[in-house]
Amino acid sequence: MTEPKSPRYLAHVPRRGRTRRRRADGAGVRRLRLPKATRPSLPVAQLGDTAHEIWTTDPAKPALLTTVVDKLKGTHKSWWECESGIAFLVSGVEGWRARRHPQIYDLSDPAKPLFIRNFGLPGHEPGASGPVPSTLHGPISTGAKHNRVYFSYGANSKGVLQIVDREKLLSGPKEPTPENLVYPQIARLDFPPQFGAHTTFPVLGMEVAEFAKDKDARKRDIVVVTGETFRNECQEARQMVIFVDVTDETRPVGVSSWAVPEKSGDFCSRGGRFGTHSSNESFAPVYYRRIMFFAHFNAGVRALDIRDPFHPNEIAYYIPAVTAKTEKRCLGKGAEERCKIAIQTNNVEVDERGYIYAVDRANTGLHILRLTGAAREAMK
Repeated sequence: MTEPKSPRYLAHVPRRGRTRRRRADGAGVRRLRLPKATRPSLPVAQLGDTAHEIWTTDPAKPALLTTVVDKLKGTHKSWWECESGIAFLVSGVEGWRARRHPQIYDLSDPAKPLFIRNFGLPGHEPGASGPVPSTLHGPISTGAKHNRVYFSYGANSKGVLQIVDREKLLSGPKEPTPENLVYPQIARLDFPPQFGAHTTFPVLGMEVAEFAKDKDARKRDIVVVTGETFRNECQEARQMVIFVDVTDETRPVGVSSWAVPEKSGDFCSRGGRFGTHSSNESFAPVYYRRIMFFAHFNAGVRALDIRDPFHPNEIAYYIPAVTAKTEKRCLGKGAEERCKIAIQTNNVEVDERGYIYAVDRANTGLHILRLTGAAREAMK
């Protein structure tokens, strides 16, 4: 990706064993230089749903360095702090009631993983009873400096935003009792059943122009919560983006929402999923606190000006064209089945140069984008 107009294929890590899939979730894979690492390391990769691995690189010759943890019943989108090497893994440990919950490791020396603790919502832990709370989708950490971890549970429904004190999470009591699981929690916001929490991205210290003359609360801390659409052709409640004001962390409150209007492209009838899936998760200053990008399945990539989080405004979008490789998406069964070919933009990420990377769930591939025209002016 050094020259985005001419990306070069370097290497492929094939599927091994009896795993269902191997994937590096998201579109932004980068090399990490960690405090005790002797070589650059790739982010933790999932071996199907059963293990987390670390690969080292020479990008053209990736090699397995170590297996962090295996014999899991679920994995997903983890977060690895570059500056400290602390990794918040999405795992499913045998005996825990949730298919996915947080595991925390010190991976500052990638060759020698150091387990810190298992974590989750009360009710996830072994021996609990009653309904199982929503399963983890992913964490985002602000590192030691800001001392917060934002966990998202329930990607498609019964979403939960959990704000956690990072230091208490790492150093507090680790036995998975309900009391110990709540100890590092600063706040928990449970959404109604129709709202999911796939991604919970913190946008902190926003200077909102509308409040510039106000005596108090001129700066706001916002968490942008994005739900994931599951079903094709609008056969469920619409997933969208919710802006949550966490300026008072103990009392989070939703202040606005956004989604692509269906009638703007007859998206429910286009085929495949319509609704949000995820947002970018980069803190790169080129866009942070100003513009966010959202994967919106058959509505493509959408760019929002978020400088007034109470009134987010779409400034650009890109819907890739289908190709001969784009897979069909179906609804119904047997004689009632109908299938259509549609773009399914699944994940989006940005780099520090301002390039946008979007990957397609329906096998169309990777698109490398940049803002142009009036949308590019909004970057300034």
